[in-house]
Amino acid sequence: MLRDVAVLALEGAHAFELGVFCEVFGIDRGDDAFPVYDFALVSATGDSVPTRHGFEVRARHGLERLASADLICVPAYDPGVRQPDALADSLRAAVRRGARVLSICTGVFLLGQAGLLDGRRCTTHWRFTGELARRHPEARVESDVLYVDEDPVITGAGTAAAVDTCLHLIRKEHGSAVANALAHRMVAPPHRDGGQRQYRERPVPRDRTGSLAPVLAWIEANLDRDLTVEAMARHAGLSPRTFARHFRQETGTTPLQWLTGQRVLLAQHHLETTHDPVAAIAHRAGFGSIDNLRHHFARRLGTTPQAYRHAFADPPATA
Repeated sequence: MLRDVAVLALEGAHAFELGVFCEVFGIDRGDDAFPVYDFALVSATGDSVPTRHGFEVRARHGLERLASADLICVPAYDPGVRQPDALADSLRAAVRRGARVLSICTGVFLLGQAGLLDGRRCTTHWRFTGELARRHPEARVESDVLYVDEDPVITGAGTAAAVDTCLHLIRKEHGSAVANALAHRMVAPPHRDGGQRQYRERPVPRDRTGSLAPVLAWIEANLDRDLTVEAMARHAGLSPRTFARHFRQETGTTPLQWLTGQRVLLAQHHLETTHDPVAAIAHRAGFGSIDNLRHHFARRLGTTPQAYRHAFADPPATA
């Protein structure tokens, strides 16, 4: 049973993730029948540490406090700054004796420094998954999920995923009723659909000065049509095989993969900016049916068109 929680106050820590840990585990809600934890804020020195935002956090406990913790939480920090080796040593010792460690966003780099990611699935903010995989090639980095539970090592994606990850652990330890009630208290969804793909920045358009620029523009203007590789090749004045070769050279992908990506982007745009029926958007984007749109949304974004619209659409205008 989870009873003793220690949160690391790291130099350069991000206040939001640090605050989520304090909100979930550091508030006594016993009068409302919530679990109560023996909570401690810990630093390498047992003293104040500067956050990335210009203010300091006072931690009354040093690393010796980690020896009793059932759970050690690691917030985001600047991954370019190596944390003291004593922190990494303490995390290794905690896991050896059976404690859990939970990181959010770039906090995972401290787990990597401690050697706790080797052979394990893990995640971080989508901006840092490539760097995490480069630094820790033995880790199995997952770039799409909101969190990964490889008990006793739990890793969450960026910022708001701190809430998802903590609620997951509460649900695991205390059941869905407690997790749902805590989510309601925090005015947060008990569970979010999909993964990180739906929150990533839109891809920057590639250079359109190549030989296929006219045909790319033509494809984008005709996404609602039944476009085959043969039809695209004819418009380019090339054989399908030659067209496919040139297409990969200029875009880095195949014609059909690129076409599907453009159709998903168009559907995203209409879901965000209009209140048109999803069926109409599916036809306008060239998917033909809602089922086809759902299929490609799930593969590309890890969510459904309806859930995406709920998360990102402009609210309806009021009279």
